[in-house]
Amino acid sequence: MSYSCFDVSLSDQIAHIQLSRPEAYNSMVPEFWRELPEIVRTLDDAGEARAIVLSSTGKHFTAGMDLAVFTSPGSSATDREGELGRRRANLRREILRLQETFSCLDRARMPVLAAVQGGCIGGGVDMISACDMRYCSEDAFFCIQEVNIGMTADVGTFPRLPQLIPQGVVRELAYTGRRLTAREALDVGLVNRVYPTHEALVEGVLGVAREIAERSPLAVWGSKEMLNYARDHSIADGLDYIATWQTGMFQPADMLEAFKAKSESRKPSYPDLLPVKTKL
Repeated sequence: MSYSCFDVSLSDQIAHIQLSRPEAYNSMVPEFWRELPEIVRTLDDAGEARAIVLSSTGKHFTAGMDLAVFTSPGSSATDREGELGRRRANLRREILRLQETFSCLDRARMPVLAAVQGGCIGGGVDMISACDMRYCSEDAFFCIQEVNIGMTADVGTFPRLPQLIPQGVVRELAYTGRRLTAREALDVGLVNRVYPTHEALVEGVLGVAREIAERSPLAVWGSKEMLNYARDHSIADGLDYIATWQTGMFQPADMLEAFKAKSESRKPSYPDLLPVKTKL
């Protein structure tokens, strides 16, 4: 299937989603917000991908949300018809829909790895904050752009970014709108690694994805579920949930295959996750 904002490929059990509008700095036009969740859910439901790499093209990773999202016909942000309270209620629903575009990355059964070159601006920060890991090139920078245009970031930055980097750093970025450089991002833990070039970045992140793809997809999915749950709950809740998960999901077949492969000096071979049956 072809998309207007993305190129999508699946090879060696790694899905690669690339933002594909470099001439427009990969700004997030209305089609972006429809296409990304469709792509991620399709990959998630199929279960064949063991990891998803999210990268971009051109000078910048993304310039963030395009003005057309607010000004296009039918937008709740500019709607002047109907009673004010009802219009505001519709706008809230629209914001929740935009948030879901990135929340699907957080909920996907497989890890999502972001590879950032150049500017990661505004909505780009919302997006990468929902990924499992982030990597960047030396020319990368991150900017909570919303404060620079007179609004508050609203599609994921503030619930997620303080889980990734210190509160004081988040607040400085949020209040000043300044750029966080690649080296600063590495120092505060926003990114796992900095690569010298865009090409080295993409190849390096695909290499990490290949390592993930060699592991049991059920064990990786369980690890992501537990990490996300522990992030949002108390330690006691997390311990209780992992006990319940293991009771239902742990099966010895993958562990036996891991030990057998090691004894035979080969890589283990694990079955894919089962596809999700969405039709009744």
